[in-house]
Amino acid sequence: MTHQNTPSTWLRRADDPDCVQLLDVTVRPCPGLRVSVPARLRYYRTDPYAVHLDCHADLDEPITWLFGRELLTEGLNGRAGLGDVTVRRSPTDPGRLAIALTTPGHTAVLHTPAAPIRDFLRRSHRVVPPGTEHHHLDITALLRHLLPDHPTHPE
Repeated sequence: MTHQNTPSTWLRRADDPDCVQLLDVTVRPCPGLRVSVPARLRYYRTDPYAVHLDCHADLDEPITWLFGRELLTEGLNGRAGLGDVTVRRSPTDPGRLAIALTTPGHTAVLHTPAAPIRDFLRRSHRVVPPGTEHHHLDITALLRHLLPDHPTHPE
């Protein structure tokens, strides 16, 4: 039970995302067929350069793609990305984005309205303004993760 005047920041768990956006995503597996896929974007200030995209296909756990926040920002204005993830405005509807997710031998193109993504990015930019991401990195934790058998402080 929570009190009506309790600030929501007190209720937030440390591993909760700082920004979340549910998306209305469609996939076109073949011409003439559109399939709706529940999806969401997540942003964490502790991982300031990245955006998590969860696609809830017919699986027990969502498929999560991790890519740069800047890639999503650039994709709103044109075409961005090389390789596994590309983002561009839809050629037939500038109010929609096409996010192409590629694995060896397969590509899925997600189509979604651009406005919710724009809102999500605005909120993430309030949490961590572009250009200040490096101030939110925990270098000690990163070193511990990369070098688990080596102490980060000399004894």
